[in-house]
Amino acid sequence: MKTIVKPYMIIIAVSAALTTVSCEQWIETDFPSNQLPTELVFEDEQTAEAALAGLYANLWNNSLISGGSDGMGLLLGLYTDDTASVSSPGSNSIIDLYYNQQISSNLIVSNVWTNAYQHIYAANSIIEGVKNSKTLSQSARNRITGETLFIRSLLYFYLQQIYGEIPYTDTTDYQINSKLSKLSADDLLSRIDADLEQAVNLLPSAYRNAERIYVNKNIANLLRAKLKILRKQWPEAENLLQLVLQSSDYAFQNDITKVFQKTGTHIIWQLKPKNSGDATKEAALYNFSGIPTTYMLNVDLVNSFSANDLRKQNYIATVTSQGQTNYRAVKYKNLAGANTSEDSVIFRLEEVYLLYAEVLIQQNKVAEAIPYINRTRQRAGLSALLTGLNPTSAKEELKQEKRKEFFSEHGIRFFDLKRWGQLDQLLSVKANWKSYHRQWPLPQKELLLNPNLNPQNEGY
Repeated sequence: MKTIVKPYMIIIAVSAALTTVSCEQWIETDFPSNQLPTELVFEDEQTAEAALAGLYANLWNNSLISGGSDGMGLLLGLYTDDTASVSSPGSNSIIDLYYNQQISSNLIVSNVWTNAYQHIYAANSIIEGVKNSKTLSQSARNRITGETLFIRSLLYFYLQQIYGEIPYTDTTDYQINSKLSKLSADDLLSRIDADLEQAVNLLPSAYRNAERIYVNKNIANLLRAKLKILRKQWPEAENLLQLVLQSSDYAFQNDITKVFQKTGTHIIWQLKPKNSGDATKEAALYNFSGIPTTYMLNVDLVNSFSANDLRKQNYIATVTSQGQTNYRAVKYKNLAGANTSEDSVIFRLEEVYLLYAEVLIQQNKVAEAIPYINRTRQRAGLSALLTGLNPTSAKEELKQEKRKEFFSEHGIRFFDLKRWGQLDQLLSVKANWKSYHRQWPLPQKELLLNPNLNPQNEGY
């Protein structure tokens, strides 16, 4: 891994306009009179907060959880069976993911890796800066470190699921980072778990913003529960999910028209658009009015909904033009200049309900699980499932419900199919799907820069 040139100085502008920390600012330069070197940034709470705000801003701008063309919602939706494209393959870009023809030199394969490790580097810079600070209050140290540990853990968690064995670093030392080797999945997940445990202990339970755009203890507990589920540690996952479900901060949203409105108490974490009035990236990404030129919903997904499912009516728009009928996602309604009510939702209570149902079913507590599946079903106008289902039937109902509830949201479909060992069911709907597509290739340029990352993933 070699994505930073000289990563021992972070330059941060101390002005009213400071909201982001770009990757160019991580390269050593002579800094102007209105900027501070790393050792001074973390001696002042305001500039330390600005560094953390920059990390959040870059999650919105270009990260795995961005709602735009560089986020998992689109990339993994195309990769599986949520989203389709009208473009032709062979462009060495995002379209090759749709056709499952990506190679190690693919631009998106490389950019996703590079962006994530740049954000991880920024997180390491913040954690180191806070640790070495002589003046920050203990409460500020704890919260900033906890939020940053969570963000770093989130990125590692998704990178591992997409690429398989990857390197882990918690330092900004270039000499170390340039020679990293891959960790096994078990080793990496153990390190993420330890980091998340520390984050949970450091983070406050309360949100520090009414819009829920910053990380708190419950958000870290939810990610830790997802990790436990991945490792089939069902009782531990159940306990962590219960902590979220029992929190007075959250209440189920019964009005399907309000699920993606930012003021809902079912929202666990969301990212705010950069400027007031800006649309969410999701609203802009999936918008088209005639023949689509970019991305549309997969017909197989649309046909999976029954006619009376309110999600089909509220989350999917039918677009007919020149004799063609296509479908687009309309979970987010507000376009540029008219958005006052939507942020990009990362985690919402409905996911906790369905993860909790999965954990209960895995422990043969089917009767306890069914009510959690029924909440989203009944909100969508569907009849409730009976509690007498056997575990196999309950799992199948859960799987169908998750696809309908979370299409186009942060690659949930890919991660579910992979966790359930069912990615190969894409063989029936994706002409080029191969079993080794369960993970992407490691970027070619990273293997050339650091031979310790070899061997390349199977099939590539």
